[in-house]
Amino acid sequence: MKKILLRYKAFVAVSSLFILLLIYNYALGLKVLTITAYSFKEMLLVIPPIFILLGLLDVWIPKETMVKHLGPNSGFKGILLSFFLGSAASGPLYGAFPVAAVLMKKGAKFSNILIFIGAWSTTKIPMFLFELTSLGAPFAITRLLINIPGIIIIAYALEKVSSKAEIAELYSNAKKYSD
Repeated sequence: MKKILLRYKAFVAVSSLFILLLIYNYALGLKVLTITAYSFKEMLLVIPPIFILLGLLDVWIPKETMVKHLGPNSGFKGILLSFFLGSAASGPLYGAFPVAAVLMKKGAKFSNILIFIGAWSTTKIPMFLFELTSLGAPFAITRLLINIPGIIIIAYALEKVSSKAEIAELYSNAKKYSD
């Protein structure tokens, strides 16, 4: 029992705080419960399709193909493909991390993984189209043109400042958790 409590200590702590909040301020506690239930439902709608796509990606695309197009020698083609994969994706940012783990497992270059995550978070096609219609073309295009080189610079800078051991540990963890 103690082992289970230690493993889920964060959940137990938050649940305890929630119960105290319900006792202290019932209306606020109900509001917290409503928001939590909504977020949980939202995650349940997003996560299963992502994991199905991950399974298909893992089975259908051989490691050699992934290394050829996103691996260490992929060059400019790997950058473009990483941007396309991240920009074409839909869903919240937490959906990008399991995809990144599968890409790492398949041998994608670290900077391409970072570009993929950066593109997922900032250059999504639906978001760009929304900005075009709501905020105007000058804003949307300027933001996109600033973000693209920014993502590339940050990805390569992070790859440079990260030690080979840190990167190897990330790849090891990706293999461990995506199997």
